[in-house]
Amino acid sequence: MSKRESKNKKNQNKKKTSPKVIYYRDGMTVSDFAEQAKKPVTDVIKKLMFLKVMASKNQVLNRENAELLAMEFNMEFKDEVVTDVTRFEEMKDKDNPENLVLRPAVVTIMGHVDHGKTTLLDTIRHTRVVSTEAGGITQHIGAYQVEKNGKKITFIDTPGHAAFTEMRARGARITDIVVLVVAADDGVMPQTREAIDHAKASKCDIIVAVNKMDVPGANPDRVKQQLADLGLLPDDWGGEVPFVEISALKNEGIDELLETIQVVAEMKELKANPKREASGTVIEARLDKGRGPVATILVNNGTLKVQDYFAVGSTYGKVRAMTNDLGEQVKEAKPGQAVEIIGLDDVPQAGDPFKVFDDEKTVKDIADERHDRMFEKEHRGKETISLEDFFSKASGDTKELALIIKADVQGSIEAFKGSINKIEVEGIKIEIVGTGVGAITDRDILLAEASNAIIIGFGVGVPASVRGIANEKGVEIRTYRVIYEALDDIEAAMKGLLDPVFEEQIIGELEVRETYSVSKVGTIAGCMVTNGVVRRNTLAKIVRNGKIIYEGKIGSLKRFQDDVKEVRQGFECGVTIENYNDLKVGDSIEVSAMKEVE
Repeated sequence: MSKRESKNKKNQNKKKTSPKVIYYRDGMTVSDFAEQAKKPVTDVIKKLMFLKVMASKNQVLNRENAELLAMEFNMEFKDEVVTDVTRFEEMKDKDNPENLVLRPAVVTIMGHVDHGKTTLLDTIRHTRVVSTEAGGITQHIGAYQVEKNGKKITFIDTPGHAAFTEMRARGARITDIVVLVVAADDGVMPQTREAIDHAKASKCDIIVAVNKMDVPGANPDRVKQQLADLGLLPDDWGGEVPFVEISALKNEGIDELLETIQVVAEMKELKANPKREASGTVIEARLDKGRGPVATILVNNGTLKVQDYFAVGSTYGKVRAMTNDLGEQVKEAKPGQAVEIIGLDDVPQAGDPFKVFDDEKTVKDIADERHDRMFEKEHRGKETISLEDFFSKASGDTKELALIIKADVQGSIEAFKGSINKIEVEGIKIEIVGTGVGAITDRDILLAEASNAIIIGFGVGVPASVRGIANEKGVEIRTYRVIYEALDDIEAAMKGLLDPVFEEQIIGELEVRETYSVSKVGTIAGCMVTNGVVRRNTLAKIVRNGKIIYEGKIGSLKRFQDDVKEVRQGFECGVTIENYNDLKVGDSIEVSAMKEVE
């Protein structure tokens, strides 16, 4: 070979290795890009400035800007192929086709509030849950499995109100089929449209259940026309969307609906490998006083077994026990099955991925690495901004409303965060500085003081000692039973529309020391007034293990044998709660009155 031919061959080889490839991943920073491109960070920042993007080296690049940068540097742009086990949710499992078997379809029931979504689930699983829901609205995602014609179907229950858009979206992402419930007498409503958007975005098959066919004025053709206008053309009109007419209350058409679900599932050929280590998603998580962190897990692939070590979100654990939807202890969970597990080191986030690994050291190392990465991500620049945005923000007078959110379950926090981000008021920005599951504590007060934040609580109690610290430090605590009320208050406050109103204010707290059952009267609680004052006919909240379990009114109030109007701190008294007799020793009773406030 001549020298010229050898030189030409070398040049051809150089051309083959050029351009260099940039592998993009979520969370890639400017310095990450520079490191991959082997360019000085200053050069990358200069290129971004030419693209009218203002960014520091630690700020995150979105995919579009990263691709533009790669073009500027004459580099090829590809999505990263993940091999790092600490990013297990991004890794693509390779299964032997011989090990793949059909798995149960995962179905989410969506729809407008009051259209019969919960009643339909209730009819399917033959248990009554409506009476336990606050305001008649399902606030926690549950999972239930039913069997039809020898085949199983898993139902994921997501709430149907607009305030729970975030939870509903999360439910759709782990779902194969969406059953859209629309009332035949009501037609398409705002939440119906939201549900359709989420189902389409998650690329799920949709089945429409036209409910309340037994109600006078039911008009299924009108429902079909409305949904056809929204792009859901009924199959009997030449479209591809199955429509099933049902009455959830009278158990009519339910069998046909289940059979339709199975037909759609068969066409999708849903398969998984039960012979591998389990992986899946957290549907719901909470802190249980007796059992510690508890999570409901949907198994997507593999088989989850008792004693398995797993990483989940930024924590880890070992499966100590598993309970299915019937409350039965089980030894293993197959693909498509949801189980409640205990044995976690901490409460994971709803929607977190989980995966089983070989030993405790591996899952602990993975959890530590993921925790550090999450901390770093939360404490660095969230996103790059354009020059126009930068100058407008620098010149404007933007005010910030800081919030700390505490709730009885993680799902309520996620729902609130998703909804609060949709409130837009010019000149005001909302910053959520902290969240947590369980009662409001003195640590929350200290964080609120340091960040000048308001504490928002959902379904959790506030001990008198904590309330005292809050008053001392000037920290405002607002507690709510339902998320929508909090959203309305915050939006009104942001718009400066809060006129003087009557507000519920805590005036005293009781501790139940003894209980007595008296015929024709009910349960009388022997109490000590531990804080403030208690008055007859005032509002009362029963708090047990940090959670509000009942709201009502103080009925009778006695000192020894005498009826009294009020009892002050440090004195004992006998109390009854109107229409409630399940008081237990150790319960706290928060007493509040309506007062006019600014």
